[in-house]
Amino acid sequence: MSDLKSLTNFIRSTFHEPTDFIPLHDPRFIGNEKKYLNDCIDSNFVSSVGEFVGRFEKMCADYTGSKYAVAAMNGTAALHIALHLSGVKRDDEVLTQSLTFIATANAISYVGAHPVFLDVDQETMGLSPNAVEAWLRANVEMREINLSSFVGTESVGLSPSGGTEGGLFFPFNKTTGRRIAACVPMHTFGHPVRIDELLEVLNKYHIPMVEDAAESIGSYYKGKHTGTFGKFGILSFNGNKIITTGGGGMILTDDEELAKMAKHLTTQAKVPHAWEYVHDHIGYNYRLTNLNAAMGCAQMESLDYLLYLKRTLAEKYGEFFKDTEFKFFSEPEHCKSNYWLNVIITDDKAQQTEVLEYTNKNGVMTRPIWELMSRLPMFAHCQTDSLENSIWFADRVVNIPSSAIILGYRMT
Repeated sequence: MSDLKSLTNFIRSTFHEPTDFIPLHDPRFIGNEKKYLNDCIDSNFVSSVGEFVGRFEKMCADYTGSKYAVAAMNGTAALHIALHLSGVKRDDEVLTQSLTFIATANAISYVGAHPVFLDVDQETMGLSPNAVEAWLRANVEMREINLSSFVGTESVGLSPSGGTEGGLFFPFNKTTGRRIAACVPMHTFGHPVRIDELLEVLNKYHIPMVEDAAESIGSYYKGKHTGTFGKFGILSFNGNKIITTGGGGMILTDDEELAKMAKHLTTQAKVPHAWEYVHDHIGYNYRLTNLNAAMGCAQMESLDYLLYLKRTLAEKYGEFFKDTEFKFFSEPEHCKSNYWLNVIITDDKAQQTEVLEYTNKNGVMTRPIWELMSRLPMFAHCQTDSLENSIWFADRVVNIPSSAIILGYRMT
């Protein structure tokens, strides 16, 4: 209990908050947010038309190094469209991790596909290339199918291996008979997975990768920004992220055709015309508003400073936890992590519960990692591997307060 008291006191001292409640992560508005929002109001462009949407997309593309960026109403919507444009169809299967936020699995369900939940690495908390390769070797065979079975946008972005005339080879699950249509790794709490090794495994089976980089803006693997390794990547700007648009997401891709189609589908698939309302695909009302984008532009201007503050906080935590019974989770090898949510590892489930109960009772918000997707009732039927590391993390991870500390700053 003395260590828990020391932990709580250290957090209060670090956040310069001796008595009031300390949240897990709250936003920081320190730049042009109010100015840009007022500009929107003054211009009357507060919905999906306005200068800030395009500006925000360009800022995200330039920052991440992606050739194209397409704004969406949230990260889940962005992931849904990315999977759809990767050629994922109803009753396909998508490889992903069980240790993730529900949005990853939900987006897979939105296209009618079935998640296959595989284990994570101890070093990254993200999808393990070794686990993926082992599962594929044991469970997958390549089968030839005719491309004519794909219609409309469902054939956009397909990347199978070559076959006979009119046929192409795709990976199929030998147990379920379903096609393995994509893989979605998630960069947990901003720590990149071993993405190059994972991509090498997936390429052997011609499985497209869609990166769930919702938590990892400002994170890099071997000098390259997360979300830019696969066919698509997505970002999230929810209210609890490092930068926020209130609610918002972004689709990243280097493929011009796919970027144009993503923009088209997220804006109800309306054919451009001065007055006519003609739509040529089933589209989605996934547009980001000019108001949200205006806030996003201002937040992007502060991103590097906020990342500096986040790293400074992580370094303070790392130093403090050297002298405690808890392990502080640091960025993996070859990575520059954004440290979105800081993590400590307890000895076991009992100690995890003890930490959560004590800190929250004393006004310092902490939380466990998400319940494993494979334990939720709607996904309990899905295929998994042993999930050994995932279960280990679920019983031990505690997230601790991670907001950027700006002296004199107070929420209004």
